Amino acid sequence: MESNSRRQGRRVVVTGATGNVGTSVVRALVQDPQITSVLALARRRPALEIPKVEWGTVDLSRAESEDQLTDFVRGADAVVHLAWRFQPTHDPVVTWQSNVLGSRRVFEAVARGAVPALVHASSVGAYSPGPKDEPGVDEDWPTDGWPDAAYCREKAYLERVLDTFELRHPHIRVVRMRPGFLFKETAAPEQRRIFAGRHVPGNLLRPDLLPFVPDLEGLRFQVLHTDDAAEAYRLAVLRDVRGPFNLAASPVIDAHALAGLLGARIVRVPRTLVRTVLAGAWRAHAVPASPHLFDAVLRLPVLDSGRARHLLDWQPVHTSEDALKAFLRGVREGAGEDTAPLAGRKIG
Repeated sequence: MESNSRRQGRRVVVTGATGNVGTSVVRALVQDPQITSVLALARRRPALEIPKVEWGTVDLSRAESEDQLTDFVRGADAVVHLAWRFQPTHDPVVTWQSNVLGSRRVFEAVARGAVPALVHASSVGAYSPGPKDEPGVDEDWPTDGWPDAAYCREKAYLERVLDTFELRHPHIRVVRMRPGFLFKETAAPEQRRIFAGRHVPGNLLRPDLLPFVPDLEGLRFQVLHTDDAAEAYRLAVLRDVRGPFNLAASPVIDAHALAGLLGARIVRVPRTLVRTVLAGAWRAHAVPASPHLFDAVLRLPVLDSGRARHLLDWQPVHTSEDALKAFLRGVREGAGEDTAPLAGRKIG
């Protein structure tokens, strides 16, 4: 006999619904006729209105959010946990409280609310250093992160938390998404603030002002358009799958690919020099991106997304270069959305 959720349509709860990934995931979910409602949670209620979406506010860093979360998720067919705080990079205790303790509150609410499926946003940052060559590592590669970078440390820690969670709650279907770097046009203001700071003008990304791209040892990383990642999340909600999924698009981005996108030449630069300059700027609070994250990026392995293609029938629509072009366009034009994280303004 068909379940009530299948007859009446599915209800999905999404945390971190106002950010780069959240806005795309919410839209992907509501476009599916099998999903009749989405409860979108964020720290601040946005002005954004989307059909089939109800908004709720919760601060995961606060202990009192536990009861709120249980009420929010009770009766849901799936919870998609995306909420993540990238800053302040100078105070890892603050991000730990939101990202690690907040995530544990979400997981426990899923268990208390008897939600049958949890889809968690992990990351390529959860992986231990690995090879930079294709075809890349699969989902069995160790997830110990790069311990000196708070982002990687927190993502890797939550992998261990979910290991225990799955042992305690084998009836809950747990999916872990491990994408590469995610970009789209309307998320450019948020990402510019996260990595470069609020005061870097978008027109500094004009090709004539970026005469060269530094060719650094280890500068090979993977990019995916956020909307393609959102499609994988939608499929994971609806299909009877478990476990981790790598998500990335081709080609792998390196100095040559960046130079082609920016119309710039390539110059070999010592990694220690770039790190020294970045470390000084970070210590002076001139940029929010830490040298520890720089170290991690140069060590991230290349991912093999074969499992997602096979089990989810997932295929990215955009190339990695398409995603980067969208990001650059968004930075230059001040694109954004009507949410606090994605609010844009033209500064170029």
